[in-house]
Amino acid sequence: MLPAARHQAIVDTVQRERVVRVSDLAQQLGVSLMTVRRDIELLEESGQVERIHGGAKLPGGATTHEPGFELKSTQLPAEKRAIAVEAAGMVHEGMAVGLSAGTTTWALAQELARGPRITVVTNSVRIADLFHPAAASGTTFGSTVILIGGERTPSDALVGPIATAALKQLHLDLLFLGVHGMDRDAGFTTPNLLEAETDRAFVAASRKLVVVADHTKWGTQGMSTIAALEEADEVISDAGLSADARRTLEESVSRLRIAHSV
Repeated sequence: MLPAARHQAIVDTVQRERVVRVSDLAQQLGVSLMTVRRDIELLEESGQVERIHGGAKLPGGATTHEPGFELKSTQLPAEKRAIAVEAAGMVHEGMAVGLSAGTTTWALAQELARGPRITVVTNSVRIADLFHPAAASGTTFGSTVILIGGERTPSDALVGPIATAALKQLHLDLLFLGVHGMDRDAGFTTPNLLEAETDRAFVAASRKLVVVADHTKWGTQGMSTIAALEEADEVISDAGLSADARRTLEESVSRLRIAHSV
């Protein structure tokens, strides 16, 4: 493969995956690790990618770009389902469970809608719909769903003062938090300021915080921090998570779970 074609392939992969490892690129392109590292250096000089330890990511720091739900729901479905199955095993009959808005928590909601009877608190209309009796046909439906109100975001989250005020009155056993990005310094982030405020209220209302995030979220920063890495009791990600990210998370959170696709 000619250098120009190889460079374009790397850029396309980074744009699709957000964060990629040198080893994965080398295998994909059939070249050495050193060749990929040199290519990434050249692409960084032209502003097309940004080097990180062991790989590359989309350029730029904090971001306010927020992809819509429809686009995000088509990305990494197998990995998100694996994370959802792993997370669902933590839920037991009678629990009060928080589910923040997002496509990974939406995948988890699909598992929980078939599971034990619980009380679900969410700021996602799409998640609430999954627990509606009509959507749960053929299952033993008994869970209670509390949908908090607020202003709707591009990712279909209900956020803002109304949502935050509602959460301040609640006490949850467990919160599954979906995030836009995970970063060593910035922590768990989102590009939406109001969503960050609402998610912080979710965290404050919960006895246990479990972040559910696929590997592409590592190295990505949203504009606003929801919580520091150390505030999470557990993180559930997928097998694509880099060795560097695993080390950092294992040092920061009580437990890191890696979900493997079936």
